[in-house]
Amino acid sequence: MTTRPWIVDDDLWALIEPVLPTWPERSPGPRPVPDRLCLQGILYELHNDIPWQLLPLELGFGSGQTHWR
Repeated sequence: MTTRPWIVDDDLWALIEPVLPTWPERSPGPRPVPDRLCLQGILYELHNDIPWQLLPLELGFGSGQTHWR
C-alpha cells in the first residue's frame, strides 16, 4: 500500500474524469479547485477520518468548504 493512498494516479483519473461534468467557460466567481485535487482532498479527509472543516489548506487541495459543496 502506498504511503499516500489519497493520491489519484493517472490510470484511475483517466477512468474518473470522463464522467465528471465540465465547468462552464463563463461562470461567475473565481475558478474552482481542479477536479482531481478536489477528489484527492476528499479522499484525504476520508482516509484520515477528519471533518471537512479541518482539512489543512497547506496540502493544496482547496478548502474543506469546497469539498463539502
